[in-house]
Amino acid sequence: RGKRQRFVDKNGRCNVQHGNLGGETSRYLSDLFTTLVDLKWRWNLFIFILTYTVAWLFMASMWWVIAYMRGDLSKAHDDSYTPCVANVYNFPSAFLFFIETEATIGYGYRYITDKCPEGIILFLFQSILGSIVDAFLIGCMFIKMSQPKKRAETLMFSEHAAISMRDGKLTLMFRVGNLRNSHMVSAQIRCKLLKSRQTPEGEFLPLDQLELDVGFSTGADQLFLVSPLTICHVIDAKSPFYDLSQRSMQTEQFEIVVILEGIVETTG
Repeated sequence: RGKRQRFVDKNGRCNVQHGNLGGETSRYLSDLFTTLVDLKWRWNLFIFILTYTVAWLFMASMWWVIAYMRGDLSKAHDDSYTPCVANVYNFPSAFLFFIETEATIGYGYRYITDKCPEGIILFLFQSILGSIVDAFLIGCMFIKMSQPKKRAETLMFSEHAAISMRDGKLTLMFRVGNLRNSHMVSAQIRCKLLKSRQTPEGEFLPLDQLELDVGFSTGADQLFLVSPLTICHVIDAKSPFYDLSQRSMQTEQFEIVVILEGIVETTG
């Protein structure tokens, strides 16, 4: 048989696209932090560089405007004149003053004087704005780097599930293993059966989700994932597979999604 489109790929990516919901952009922008974290790395780096570049150019322009309106640019080399910011006589020097202040480099050649109240106000605004931008963007990058998606690459699932007798019961089985030496704390496994069905009232449910019992009642779903484990689902009268024969199971349209949850020991 030809491969049909999966609801969840083997790598865990969900093949779902939302459309025609209305107001999607405003909803994404209202939760801007999560939207940035969910973006791909190339877009994160682009926004990171663009935000800092725009903020730096804007603040440098403000310092240049103050120097221009006060006439500091034309009197920059007059030793008897006290400017707003010493040694700022063009836009590049204003930009350098901003960078020295923002990055707390403090070369000592350019500095703000007490003859410029508007410069002091701008300095306070720059400090607050810089702290907000740093906290937002650096926090976003840190969360992006600490996401557990790459950790999932070292959690292995068996390629196929099997059905056979175990302890005298017909059982659906698959294996899961952890390749790293670091443990998965409080590891728990769940299984969802995705299958379309029609209700007695005639309603068609294209993606009905049913829970497959993999030891919830006995605590077997709580895993001590040190060595590879075999996960079992007993096909009894409560199982969705109870009424399916071997032939019908091969032709039936359904999908089993396995969800492994846990805390990464090394990073939390």
